[in-house]
Amino acid sequence: MTRTTQSSAHWGTFQVDVSDDGRTVLGTRPYADDPDASPAIAGVAEAQHHPLRVTRPAVRRRWLENGPGPDDRRGAPDEEYVEVEWDEALDLLAAELDRVRTAHGNRAIFGGSYGWGSAGRLHHAQGQLHRFLNAIGGYTSSINDYSRGASLVLLPHLIGRNGMEELRKRPPSWPHIAAHTDLLLCFGGVRLSNTSVIPGGHNRQVVGGLSREAAQSTRIVSVSAQRDDIAADLDAEWVGIRPGTDTALLLALTHTLVEEGLADDAFLSACTVGADQVRAYLRGEPDGVAKTAEWAAGITGIAARSIRDLARRAAAGRTLVNVTYSLQRAEHGEQAVFAALTFAAFLGQIGLPGGGFSHGYGSMGDHGIGVEQVRLPTFPQGRNAVDDFIPCARISDLLLRPDETIPYDGRTLPLPDIRLVYWAGGNPFHHHQDIRRLRRGFARIDTLVVHEFHWTPTARHADIVLPAATPLERDDIAAGPGDSRLRAMPRAVAPVGEAREEFWIYDRLAERLGADYSEGLDSRAWLERIYEQWRGQNPEAPSFAEFWREGGTALPQRPYRDGAFAAFRADPGSHPLDTPSGLIELFSSTLHGFALPDTAGHALWIEPEADPGSPYDLQLLCNQPSHRLHSQLDMAAPSRSTKVAGREPIRLNRTDAAARGIRDGDVAIVRSAQGSLLAGVIVTDALLPGVAQMHTGSWFDPSAPHIADCINGNVNVLTKDVGTSTLTQASSGARVAVSVAHYDGPIPPVRAHEPPPLTARRDRGGDARG
Repeated sequence: MTRTTQSSAHWGTFQVDVSDDGRTVLGTRPYADDPDASPAIAGVAEAQHHPLRVTRPAVRRRWLENGPGPDDRRGAPDEEYVEVEWDEALDLLAAELDRVRTAHGNRAIFGGSYGWGSAGRLHHAQGQLHRFLNAIGGYTSSINDYSRGASLVLLPHLIGRNGMEELRKRPPSWPHIAAHTDLLLCFGGVRLSNTSVIPGGHNRQVVGGLSREAAQSTRIVSVSAQRDDIAADLDAEWVGIRPGTDTALLLALTHTLVEEGLADDAFLSACTVGADQVRAYLRGEPDGVAKTAEWAAGITGIAARSIRDLARRAAAGRTLVNVTYSLQRAEHGEQAVFAALTFAAFLGQIGLPGGGFSHGYGSMGDHGIGVEQVRLPTFPQGRNAVDDFIPCARISDLLLRPDETIPYDGRTLPLPDIRLVYWAGGNPFHHHQDIRRLRRGFARIDTLVVHEFHWTPTARHADIVLPAATPLERDDIAAGPGDSRLRAMPRAVAPVGEAREEFWIYDRLAERLGADYSEGLDSRAWLERIYEQWRGQNPEAPSFAEFWREGGTALPQRPYRDGAFAAFRADPGSHPLDTPSGLIELFSSTLHGFALPDTAGHALWIEPEADPGSPYDLQLLCNQPSHRLHSQLDMAAPSRSTKVAGREPIRLNRTDAAARGIRDGDVAIVRSAQGSLLAGVIVTDALLPGVAQMHTGSWFDPSAPHIADCINGNVNVLTKDVGTSTLTQASSGARVAVSVAHYDGPIPPVRAHEPPPLTARRDRGGDARG
């Protein structure tokens, strides 16, 4: 006997088949009318009952016996954990939190949880952790994100925060593109696998269908080092470009517009400031280097005549210039975004239907769906009494450089002396670069606390690991930006082992610390409260009881008629941007005034540092995976189906593989200045020569350090932990220089998907408060 219910993840809504006794998930599958559903759905059932589940509170033995303090053994493959009762775990953690805040202040606590652990509106790991830490006095926080970190700092200087909102919430929609756009010029491709991911998920995936419809009438050009960086059924034209040179191409495209009289001077005069400074830079007046097509050809590998032809085609019709998030995830990556906005402004089509500039097609599944975002139920987090923060990609700097400072957005940020890190719902070993450096940071602190479903690499570095209930083990509600339906997520099965809702964990910790987390309500009552508060502003919505019984309720689908910047373009004086000038700032006096060594007032080409003697002769592109979200469910079948030789693959151009004596299916050792890994090999013609590619998110496995830093292919052992610039301090992990060689030694087994050594201790009673 089975029963079927529904649930949701950041990669979509799906059906769950459960045994009649309510204890076993038998399978998960997408809805039949969701043809572009994420393959990750198929792995949820396997992960629910996987041997890697954290089933009881566990404490690292060395921390339990020696007490808090720095320890370079954190994360060692043979580190033993002791399973304890909930009462003991909560008592230990409450005492440690109290010790740190009393002795060092709340700024010594870092609330990590840069994570995508649950799509639920109530059981959102990051929000719940931050509410708890706020309740006990606050914490050092992080801002921005790894996906758009450079853009989130740069673009407000150029288009204002209201322009950022327009760009994010009202980009030219795919239907607008189909109706109006002649040329969609995509820097970084349009990877449809990325569009299955939306914060909160969607009721059904729609971008695939919308983009295929647009491709029937719109010519799409994909500028990328990868031929397959865009779906084959979009019939795109491929312009192969050397990695990291998009800024040079964009500057040359803009130079061609100016040189051939194709720039829209009327738009530049009415809607922008700084065009004259840009023209001077393009002519080479400040540096003696004109940014011509010939100049860019030597940098990008694209013929000068092709560059000029592309600029002319863009000026001949309605053109939309799109930059994916990945381009700014590199050293000086924000300059590609700056240059793309500049090129679009010189074309003069910003604010026209289906034209202008965008930043997100192929990066997120809600971008361009053409529907107004509506307010959704929210679990309040309270107020953080600590002012200290870091850009999220500077976590290692925070841990390794106590009481120092870093430059950021024209100011200086202090780095507090962090003694305790509290992480929930995320895996920094996926997001963060240079894992050896990150591990040194974790070794320096007194205590690392993690809530987890599985024994992830992060959990295996923690001192206290608390077993969190999965989304299938708790009631919740879900929806994403622009979604068509607010969905119920009823509990499908009982929690595995002694897993508990994080709400329950924080409530009991707060009680021990003299704080109020729950306001006297359990999680079900809070679920009803946030729904009814939302219904107060949406009176057409049903009662909570009816909503739950029906499995959800429709959300307003209000298509926006015009895209971003339409009102601004029509009348900049009445609808100004919140920049100093009220206009698009192609030259920002604010940025110029910062006098930073790697940022100017206008878009800038910065020559990469060259090392002629370097053994690292390939450019490795590090993309998001297609069969999992970040590192989630790496142990499950969808992710395993992409492996080669049992580990994450590296793709090599056929010429590069042959030159190294490497064949399809071999195991290769990949090295960079930061570290080394083993990878399976796929030989392909879809990459430019000199370019390799791997997906991020394979679980870190340091179990054979005599062979490589990771034997499971986690690319973050290779990537550099440096900020994109002194302005933005964002992640630069999208590419790195590497060497690749055939691995001839014995191939070690992957241990990443095995739990650590565990012993049980039951010398105290359970938590009588349940």
